[in-house]
Amino acid sequence: MPGAGRQPDAADREQLRVGGRSVAWVPPLILLLAIAVLDWNTSGEFRIISWIVLVPGIAAAICGVWGTAVFAVLAVLTYVTVDTSWPHQYQTGLPDFILVAAGGALATLACAVRVRGERHMLHMRDVVETTRRAVLRPLPPGWGGLDHAAAYLAADSEARVGGDFYDIQPGPSGTRVLLGDVQGKGLGAVDVAAALLGTFRESAYHEPSLATVAARLETRMLRHVEYCAAAGQLDGDRFATGVLVGFTEDDLDTVEVINFGHDPPLVIGPGGVRSLPPGDGLPLGLSELVPGPPPVLRVPLGPGETLLLVTDGVTEARDADGEFFPLLDRVSEALAGDPGAIEPRRLVRLVRDGTLRHSGGHLGDDTTIFAVRRRQPDPGLTSRSATGD
Repeated sequence: MPGAGRQPDAADREQLRVGGRSVAWVPPLILLLAIAVLDWNTSGEFRIISWIVLVPGIAAAICGVWGTAVFAVLAVLTYVTVDTSWPHQYQTGLPDFILVAAGGALATLACAVRVRGERHMLHMRDVVETTRRAVLRPLPPGWGGLDHAAAYLAADSEARVGGDFYDIQPGPSGTRVLLGDVQGKGLGAVDVAAALLGTFRESAYHEPSLATVAARLETRMLRHVEYCAAAGQLDGDRFATGVLVGFTEDDLDTVEVINFGHDPPLVIGPGGVRSLPPGDGLPLGLSELVPGPPPVLRVPLGPGETLLLVTDGVTEARDADGEFFPLLDRVSEALAGDPGAIEPRRLVRLVRDGTLRHSGGHLGDDTTIFAVRRRQPDPGLTSRSATGD
């Protein structure tokens, strides 16, 4: 039994468990007993006792090192006990004894290698999870006066982190929202996402103009590319698409939007689903190709309407026939059948599940689904204020 407070190791976490207790020892034990019983009930001309070498092999696949060693010893003891109970002319003798003993030793060694690999893999997962939480920080409920929900699905299920990024930053000039997708994959893309998010969190708080925030992001992207090129770390063209949204305090019925070559967000409300204008901006890092900055669009966003932002992992998800995921149609159908689907958490779950079903669970790119809306007042508080209670 593991000591109180001890962190479970790789073997503990990977074992078969029922009700929190390990049952990994059950299959090899059943196999051990079955082989012994069958051998006892077979004729002397045909014996299966040498198959007992399978027992430590099975244990090596599902048990820990000490469990496998125990089954290796039990296999040898059972072999000797059963074999010596037969008349001398039917005993398998020394050759099979060596086979069972050597098989047990090799199984224990193989188990040690497996457990070591699992520990290394779990350590790397912990590192990746820490990196992911550092880049995509957890957002408190109601952060910046917004109801929000997000889902992030990495195309690499082992890595669990990629180049998609999002954040909410409240400040004196209102709350700003950013969602983006770095071109490329791997640690280089994660590095870019971290750099852009760091710049966003500072500029979105301090800068009164959303256009200035956009300019700061573009400058940071160019500086990062320049640094990577000088350091010999640039593995090709690097840019990032994105959408920058500003929720101002002086106008609760509109939002400011700057689009950096990204799919335009959807607005989901009681009246249906509509797409925001695409804008004319190029991705971050490509400002040298155009004479001026991307325009700031002021678009209506009524009370209770939810803004849905996704990366191309959603819009480019394909089914078995190569058809793209029909995001607007699926959201429209869901809203028609259930007006409550407008709530950010339910909306994100709807799009996430629909994307996974459409693609059969095989994502070709990192996928981020992010839904935000102005926080709705508590109906209970409103009614109490109206009655003067």
